[in-house]
Amino acid sequence: MASYRAPLRDMSFVLRELAGIAEIAALPGFEETVDVLDPVLAEAATFAAEVLDPLNASGDRAGATWNDGVVTMPSGFKAAYQQFAQAGWIGLPVSAEFGGQGLPQILLGAVLEMWNAANVGFANGPLLNQGAIEAIELVGSGEQKQTYIPRLVSGEWTGTMCLTEPQAGSDLAAVRTRAVPDGDRYKISGQKIFITFGEHDLTPNIIHLVLARLPDAPEGTRGISLFIVPKVLLNADGTLGERNDVYCAGIEHKLGINANPTCTLNYGEKSGGAIGYLVGEQNRGLEYMFIMMNAARFSVGVQGLAIADRAYQSALTYAKERIQSRDAAARNPQPVAIIRHPDVRRMLMSMKAQIEAMRALAYVTAGSLDLAHKSPDEATRRRHKVFAEFMIPIVKGWCTETATELCSTAVQVFGGMGYIEETGIAQQYRDVKIASIYEGTTGIQALDLVGRKLLRDMGATATAIVAEIATFAQTLDGDDADIAAIRAELERGVGALGAASAWLGTNATSDLRAVFACSVPYLKLWGIVAGGWQMARAAQISARHIAAGDPEADFYRAKLTTARFYADHVLSQSSWLQHQIVNGSAAVLRLDDEGYELDRRALARV
Repeated sequence: MASYRAPLRDMSFVLRELAGIAEIAALPGFEETVDVLDPVLAEAATFAAEVLDPLNASGDRAGATWNDGVVTMPSGFKAAYQQFAQAGWIGLPVSAEFGGQGLPQILLGAVLEMWNAANVGFANGPLLNQGAIEAIELVGSGEQKQTYIPRLVSGEWTGTMCLTEPQAGSDLAAVRTRAVPDGDRYKISGQKIFITFGEHDLTPNIIHLVLARLPDAPEGTRGISLFIVPKVLLNADGTLGERNDVYCAGIEHKLGINANPTCTLNYGEKSGGAIGYLVGEQNRGLEYMFIMMNAARFSVGVQGLAIADRAYQSALTYAKERIQSRDAAARNPQPVAIIRHPDVRRMLMSMKAQIEAMRALAYVTAGSLDLAHKSPDEATRRRHKVFAEFMIPIVKGWCTETATELCSTAVQVFGGMGYIEETGIAQQYRDVKIASIYEGTTGIQALDLVGRKLLRDMGATATAIVAEIATFAQTLDGDDADIAAIRAELERGVGALGAASAWLGTNATSDLRAVFACSVPYLKLWGIVAGGWQMARAAQISARHIAAGDPEADFYRAKLTTARFYADHVLSQSSWLQHQIVNGSAAVLRLDDEGYELDRRALARV
């Protein structure tokens, strides 16, 4: 089984030459970013390779275990978590006021990629800590910030987000968990399911951020409030006190991420109410939870990229080592490594090109998050805010769906050996699937993209981004055949994206169901074109480095070739997706419910 190696050279290229880390380092408070960039990446890569990666397969085999409400993590995970916390990784993007390092989001994106590639079962715990910290920091009281954030940052405690209920699923308007006032606190009763790291033995306390309804709350999403519900209550002096009435009723037996305990939590089952504390104002809980959800959605998009890259590395190693069949174009009849076979090379190039496009788009989006938060110029903050918010459902949806396809491709490279657990690639295939489901399925991301991001401002943001890509495409000139081909495909992609967006906008008022029917292909079209935009930027930069005789010309030649492959094999799908969106919606909705039955005559006899 191939071990994970962080792709530091490509990460550095994207951060420095595409995502604009120098511009981010000019923001107030981020002045040391460039100086610490290489050491942070190197340390993160070492930790991923030496601490997390060796626990990946064993954690998958053993899984988290549940016994009478107690969840035990796989062997080695507790020690790894202690090392992780002591090294200060949890506080990477958190203000120094709360014990963090105060580094930009763009660096968090890169290290998250390493954690998730090395061991996604481990990485999900710290991932949710980031969302919990951000939510409390932005909307919690001063006392809540001082009580909880430093201990979440230090890793002394962990945090969760508790949304889903058995009857509600992704429909948060159907949340039934109750919160009854009890002096200056609340009694919480109800059940939450699918709670990542909702119970474990890594830390003595877990801070649950829980959505619940007050007795007089309005129906629907407008009647949801957010509460802090600690696993263990605190004494007046801040030390741990008695156990709160929140208990794990069981953990799920899943397709993948087996080391990650996915819990069912019961609140108030023993005493009539777990003690909770209101965060912010009443009935604004969903608004606040979206702070966590947006952070988590971006992180899950990176998670998809990470698992795909690990699968690619495994497939590449296997293709170099596996000797099978002769090279049909060679005179030597001896068997060769399968990387010599054209179709295997096509599969590897497909993985490499799309991974590099995903990485570029994710890091560029992270850079916009930093500029949206920290730029001293209001217009710059606003522009990057709308760009990042527009891109988050694309990063989440497109990256995770593409990652699922790429992990399947990696199994195909292995052939029959890929279907055997001992080779390890099956784990990546199992682990990656959940990324397109949790924190909002791809369908939900697509509804967000179309309903909230495209239509809410009458297409203004989408139009501005499309225009920016089109303007950039015009700069792709010169005599280089690869650059010319990339420009042609990018211009076709921009045209397809513009036409699809216009069709959706025109038809939204008359037939919203038809617009939503092809929202997922629209999200995929955005991902492919936005990824192609970043690959075209990378190609342009690479061509300039090659022309200047850069000593790393081999790296840039490979980047240029990969961008050309992306244009020909991936970006070229834009016209097909445009056709689906503009011409295919009616067919999605044409059948009645009974029309889906394979044998309507049999249905009629029932």
